[in-house]
Amino acid sequence: MGKTLPSHSLFVLIVKSADQMEFDVFVVSRSWSIFGDTDEVKSVSVLEGDSVSLNTDVKIQRDDMILWMFGPQNTRIAEIIKRDQINFIFVSNDERFRDRLQMDNQTGSLTIRNIRSEHSGLYKLTVISEKTSLKSFSVTVYAPLPSPVITSNSSNCSSSSSSSSVSNCSLLCSVVNVSAVTLSWYKGNSLLSSISVSDLSISLSLPLEVEYQENNIYSCVINNPITNQTTHLENMKLCHICPGTSVAILTLFSVVVLLKL
Repeated sequence: MGKTLPSHSLFVLIVKSADQMEFDVFVVSRSWSIFGDTDEVKSVSVLEGDSVSLNTDVKIQRDDMILWMFGPQNTRIAEIIKRDQINFIFVSNDERFRDRLQMDNQTGSLTIRNIRSEHSGLYKLTVISEKTSLKSFSVTVYAPLPSPVITSNSSNCSSSSSSSSVSNCSLLCSVVNVSAVTLSWYKGNSLLSSISVSDLSISLSLPLEVEYQENNIYSCVINNPITNQTTHLENMKLCHICPGTSVAILTLFSVVVLLKL
């Protein structure tokens, strides 16, 4: 739902260069902030290096104005003013956005190309026509995820009976330089354990103690809201059978044979 501007609001159009159609637009109001309380905040997640489009969902009409601002300082990064059949377009040359911004001259929708972590933040859209509509986009940029690395800390043997031994294997899944991720261990499709962090650029490890069984498949998965990476441990290749296991099985087999004789 849009908001009608108060009658004492004043729009000032300052032409900086007539031949290049450069201009500045300011909104002055004694009692109302142009951004005030937005009607909608949309969360957008994107992978670093990709492109993202922030859509206005409008079609620009004569005398309409589209204004985009970014960050806590409300830095003006793009705008369109339509006068008759001419679109006056401004796109910021701010170092953070240089050669990355593109505006749709029919809708004012904003596309950010080759996005980086520094572009995370709040983007504020103001559409000024017969009514003024406000919208905000909270953009979160995630770094590409590394593949988890699985290592074996040790292979410990313990006797469960006089005739057999069991191999217990200590596994460790690790990732480095990650943020806002969840690291998890799976046995097949069953979740065994997980840990989540929101810190910036940390190393993360998750241990797992397993019993050696040839047919089990374990997986370590790292994920954020938009992507994941998985490393599988098949056939327990990092774990070792206890040295005495084969001897114990052979001894038991020999006893059984002698009893039958």
